[in-house]
Amino acid sequence: MLKTILNIKESILSARQTKKCKNCGKELSLHTLKKNNMICPECGTYFRMNARERINMICDSFTEADASVTSGNIINFPGYDDKLAAAKNTSGENESVICGTCKISGCNAVIFVMNSEFMMGSLGSAAGEKITRAFEYAAEHKLPVIGFTCSGGARMQEGIFSLMQMAKVSAAVKRHSDAGLLYITVLTDPTTGGVTASYAMEGDIIIAEPKALVGFAGARVIEQTTNQKLPEGFQSAEFLLEHGFVDFIEKRENLKSKLAEILKIHCG
Repeated sequence: MLKTILNIKESILSARQTKKCKNCGKELSLHTLKKNNMICPECGTYFRMNARERINMICDSFTEADASVTSGNIINFPGYDDKLAAAKNTSGENESVICGTCKISGCNAVIFVMNSEFMMGSLGSAAGEKITRAFEYAAEHKLPVIGFTCSGGARMQEGIFSLMQMAKVSAAVKRHSDAGLLYITVLTDPTTGGVTASYAMEGDIIIAEPKALVGFAGARVIEQTTNQKLPEGFQSAEFLLEHGFVDFIEKRENLKSKLAEILKIHCG
């Protein structure tokens, strides 16, 4: 009964809240967008989804793991405690990634979903620990891993400890791979920085959402460093597909069925 009341209350609030499409300029209710998988019904532009929305869209069932693992100000970076508190308050989450086990069309898997609403999905020591544990659990229980990446890169407020997570997670990915298990990555907008330079591009199968921004450094930084004019849209999912960096691009509304198809082949 309480859950029904909360769902009704959320629907009412969503109907009142609006978002403006950055492409066509149409004002859309949040309720309308959520019903359409956060895609503009007027022009098809993708809005960013938070981690819970993605989990609800993809998983038939989900059990969260390591929800209490959260970041601390390990190098006493000025203002970081306030930023963490604000991120938790704004996103309603403890960290920039949600991990757990799920079932998709009858197939069991481990899933992690990065959350742009928590410090732009930045990779800190707690996020790295959670993703590492997810791969270790998957290796132990012979499960495939599905990872949704969305990140601005390593979290500068944790210094070298955040950069260490790139190697730490990559090592866990390697151990999972050595066990003969499947790892699927889904690159969403934006996937950048150290996340791109490590586990985002290490999947056995790499999928991207349409027009997702995927890259390491920003275009301006690369142009200034190399003194070269870069191709238009060189960090788009479509450009990466053309040049062999991703396996295919999948529309959001078809993503669950595509993942189910791959998992069923893998599960035999």
